[in-house]
Amino acid sequence: MRLVMNEPVERMERPYPRRWWALLVLCLSLLIIVMANTALTVAAPDMTQDLGLSSSDLQWVIDGYTVPYAALMLLLGAIGDKYSRRGALVLGLVVFGAGSVAGALVDSSTGVIAARAVMGVGAAMIMPATLSLLAATFPRAERARAIVLWTATAGVAIAAGPLVAGALLKDHGWASTFLINVPVAALAIVGALVLVPPSKAARHGRIDYVGGLLSVVWTGALVYAIIQGPHFGWDAKAVTAAVVAGAGLLAFAGWELRHPRPVLDVRRFLNRGFAGSNLAVALFFLAVFGAFYFLTQHLQFVLGYDPFATGVRMLPLAGAVFAGSALTGFLTPRLGMKVTVTSGMALGTLALALLTRVDAGSGYGDLVAPLVVLGLAIGLALSPCTDAIMGAFPESELGVGGAVNDTSLELGGSLGIALLGSVLASSYSSHLADATRGAGLPAPALETAQDSVGAGYAVAHGIAERAAQAPPEQAPGLAEGARRMADAVGSAFSDAVAHTSLVGAAILAAGTVLVAVLLPGRAGAKTAGTPPEADAEAREPERV
Repeated sequence: MRLVMNEPVERMERPYPRRWWALLVLCLSLLIIVMANTALTVAAPDMTQDLGLSSSDLQWVIDGYTVPYAALMLLLGAIGDKYSRRGALVLGLVVFGAGSVAGALVDSSTGVIAARAVMGVGAAMIMPATLSLLAATFPRAERARAIVLWTATAGVAIAAGPLVAGALLKDHGWASTFLINVPVAALAIVGALVLVPPSKAARHGRIDYVGGLLSVVWTGALVYAIIQGPHFGWDAKAVTAAVVAGAGLLAFAGWELRHPRPVLDVRRFLNRGFAGSNLAVALFFLAVFGAFYFLTQHLQFVLGYDPFATGVRMLPLAGAVFAGSALTGFLTPRLGMKVTVTSGMALGTLALALLTRVDAGSGYGDLVAPLVVLGLAIGLALSPCTDAIMGAFPESELGVGGAVNDTSLELGGSLGIALLGSVLASSYSSHLADATRGAGLPAPALETAQDSVGAGYAVAHGIAERAAQAPPEQAPGLAEGARRMADAVGSAFSDAVAHTSLVGAAILAAGTVLVAVLLPGRAGAKTAGTPPEADAEAREPERV
């Protein structure tokens, strides 16, 4: 047996015997690029303290990964289709690993942001390559089951990130959350060369680089505007980015409609099944990432769990994702995609509705049911949508298909953090002002506390330190003031979580209705979103 797998999957007369081992490598590659974002949520406090990050710096440390990741996927997916999907995966892992090493070694905010951007470029190669290699390696009869495991991995990674980061932070600094990626990436590279067969499109003309670059412009500008506007205000930079995104999208659509070999045939979005599947993915990750954003803060700041304990308490979500994924494999063939997806989105809406009951007296037990329901919803909704999106593309465009699915996911997640994060911040600030009215808190201290829940507790801690150093006659009053301030911060943030959850539930409920209207019933689901050339290919004898 050869050490390196060199036989292209397209030349195999029978299904690749080690395809499930290959799937393990693809899932491992997916795991580290999703965990790279979720792990940072618990490493952020240590990083802020060590590097002296401002709130703006911290936001761009997180989102410096997101912009190139979302912007480059479509173009890099097309390049992988033409030249080598496995090559794109391996190169992406090398770039991702190099960015991780750089992120662990730098000692400035600019350096960390740059390193995260490099990691985002690597992730933009890896993400569509994992889906395209999956679709190329597995026969159509097994593809849905493989995609179930792929999406389950993505869901588990959301919860596993804080757990792994928390375990590392118990004995190591924040740099360890970067370095842990390196051995995993190295293992994935070896696994890709040994277990994943090479693949590229059998028939692929010249790449539409103009369309690809236009996709980079409008997607990157849109993600930048989504991040910049809600967090830092709609200043000239945010407004300019929004205008560029709109103009770039129109130019992209116009160019693709006229090009004989577009990087993405935008006419596919006229198909209700294809459009509904992408909308479902975007809306679902809007809700999931938004909820994850405020739940991790609530667990750490309000309930007082350390990073590792926070990660442990997110495990019900991970377990429920697997359960939901198993249900998908059973229900979708029997009930159809429309029922399964809309049921998953309805469960996601229910999970957010349950979070509206959070208040100052809520403990972790009040969060378990919403976490379990949300995990089930992820497992139910995402696999059928991903399968439908990938099924809409012919063999020559599997990388593009993966990029479309992943771009919908990333745009939804970015919008969720920006939109629901903005609602959370505004609601927290308003509730804190109400809770401290008449308490005699100086205006600068209140303004500082309103910036974030972490800043609010820092103000309370500062008052407690003053109490410890104050004369005996003043100490009791200051100590009581510190306690009341901490209670006000916790109460304000809990109320903000409830209010934000209500907004998220309303958005997802409306989206569920729209997706239910768009998705075809069982009779039309078989060919939903499938272009004529893909349908013709489906009638050819199976080559993998």
